[in-house]
Amino acid sequence: MVDVVALAAELLAIESSSGSEGRVVDFVSRWLISRGWNVTVQEVSDRRGNIWASRAGGGVTLSTHLDTVPPFVSPRLDGSRLYGRGACDAKGIAAAMLVAADALAGEGEDRVDLLFVVGEEKNSDGARAANRLPATSRFLVNGEPTESRLASGAKGSLRVKLLTRGREAHSAYPELGKSAIEPMLELLPGVMKLDLPGDARLGTGSVNIGVIRGGTEANIIPGTCEAEMMFRLTGDVAVVKQMVEQWVAGRAEITWGSTIPAQFFHTLPGFDTAPMSYTSDIPLLDRWGTPLLFGPGSIHVAHTPDEYIDVTELRAAVDAYQRIVRSLLA
Repeated sequence: MVDVVALAAELLAIESSSGSEGRVVDFVSRWLISRGWNVTVQEVSDRRGNIWASRAGGGVTLSTHLDTVPPFVSPRLDGSRLYGRGACDAKGIAAAMLVAADALAGEGEDRVDLLFVVGEEKNSDGARAANRLPATSRFLVNGEPTESRLASGAKGSLRVKLLTRGREAHSAYPELGKSAIEPMLELLPGVMKLDLPGDARLGTGSVNIGVIRGGTEANIIPGTCEAEMMFRLTGDVAVVKQMVEQWVAGRAEITWGSTIPAQFFHTLPGFDTAPMSYTSDIPLLDRWGTPLLFGPGSIHVAHTPDEYIDVTELRAAVDAYQRIVRSLLA
């Protein structure tokens, strides 16, 4: 059997932040072709695409994403931990899926597909494109770091951009201009006071103000200011949108971004289960079968400079994915 840790390290050594996945897509597709898989690379945009590998089809698809958040962090093995950007989110998971599916194929099980998408960390353009492929699987096992538990459900997400406008002028004469930043500063604290809806199974909703942009120079009164935020959804997005509109109350222009709904997933006996607070591509891949969510590693270290995956857990995930597939096919 292929060494999953070595394969994960190879994947981690390839920089593949969202929008720049071409090299890792080429590596994975060539690896699969060399091992006898039928591989389709679906172009999503220039020099980047999804990978669909199959044999007979009609069974279970193992799927995760190959893109990462920036910046690139090169891999290193330190004791029992493999560090690097994407170690747990989600290249370690991709490596475990590759090894598990290949081992099953080696035993004659040809009803396993693999789907690796791009763009999950940005706008999920890969998943949206993949849902147009002629999928035949009955179950979709999506991979995100769940600490090796089957997710019972996951929160959704809503991206929102706010824009305030002013009038530029020389900062020595503030009476000639109108700052766009000052009204944004007055507006933003209110979003943290919103009583966002919750769910008994998924927990409470939340919001993160992730990006603020405004002005051009310190000696120019700023003409525009933007703020981008992400809400974590536990129910109907329309309720949250109404709360945002009431909070903003015309003080900024609102642009609604991508929305992914909250979901509940299929689980299996013999696995620990827990709800997840993050969003996955699952709602965008509804043509690929009944969804499950499982992966080694912890979301608590994803997107951090010290992202890692435990080597023992990574090796165990290879067996876990095989057990999941066998159970679903049975």
